[in-house]
Amino acid sequence: MSQSDQPSEHNSLDQPLQFKSGHSMKNRFMLAPLTNSQSHVDGRLSEEEFHWLTMRAKGQFGLTMTCAAHVQAVGQGFPGQLGIFGEQHVAGHERLAQAIKAQDSIAVLQLHHAGMRAPAELIGEAPVCASADAATGARAMTLEEVRQLRDDFIASAVRSQKAGYDGVEIHGAHGYVVCQFLSSETNQREDEYGGSLANRQRLLVEIAAGIRAQCGADFLLGVRLSPERFGMQLQEALDTCQLLIDQDLTDFLDISLWDSFKLPVEEDYQHQTLLAHFAQLELRDVKLTVAGKIRTAQECASVMAADVDFVTIGRAAILHHDLPLKVIEDPAFEPVPTPVSREHLQAEGLSPVFIDYMNSWKGFVAQD
Repeated sequence: MSQSDQPSEHNSLDQPLQFKSGHSMKNRFMLAPLTNSQSHVDGRLSEEEFHWLTMRAKGQFGLTMTCAAHVQAVGQGFPGQLGIFGEQHVAGHERLAQAIKAQDSIAVLQLHHAGMRAPAELIGEAPVCASADAATGARAMTLEEVRQLRDDFIASAVRSQKAGYDGVEIHGAHGYVVCQFLSSETNQREDEYGGSLANRQRLLVEIAAGIRAQCGADFLLGVRLSPERFGMQLQEALDTCQLLIDQDLTDFLDISLWDSFKLPVEEDYQHQTLLAHFAQLELRDVKLTVAGKIRTAQECASVMAADVDFVTIGRAAILHHDLPLKVIEDPAFEPVPTPVSREHLQAEGLSPVFIDYMNSWKGFVAQD
């Protein structure tokens, strides 16, 4: 982090942040990519999804990211998922990107493929993975299919750029397909995409390099990674981050920590917080954001003080569409306590389908 970007006080949250792509965030708040199941069955944008996202842009998030948008039909991870795998999706994305940017918010689409986490009953066939997986019934992808997956990620980024987005984020976290290739537990391949860490990183590296080549350096590119769960080892996650930095394959790293204040699970790394391990990367001109239980104004300030460039807000952004304004105006702000009523969530821009989805989060929605 450069000295000029060094946050020291709560009020740094309202300061702009410049990316090497040339884009500038007006403040240090990013809307997390949040699953919500409220788009159309075929992946086209719904009015409900448009309303939810543009309401957060109006609520002054400096960067508004879509939910995970799948790059292949067989990569769909949940019902009502937003798609980006075909030209039929472009018109909706054009409208959404334009509306987000009209609020002076950076518009970013998250590129996603569920891999073995795609429900067979949803996609109509066995899901695919780096290797066969008995628990999910996933089959191993052929080498040709891996290369097609890479190309479809890149094509979806090009489609996003055509639609007017400022950039994209590659979803490499949470046990989805890119993570399935990165993990030695789920990747048992014996070709150039399996075995060594370098081989397991190959799919992510080729996707990012392809997006850079096709979309140019002025198209914002981020990568989301999660260092724990789903077979991910902390050192391998750190090494993957450093590789992306060193090869100029990302403008920002979005690290999903589950809890931004926890110690690592692995005992050898418990001398400091999980967040601190990532803040100590040689970031150079790459920006760092983290997500995980950042809710209150004080927690936002604490994360910024830990050498993070901007905060990524999920749950608290569901509760308050204008959370950035509330935090900037009140250093003591705390979100409304959960569980909250359906009426509150509806007033905050959630559709009935989204509220039903949130009902699966224990203790979030008040029970009638």
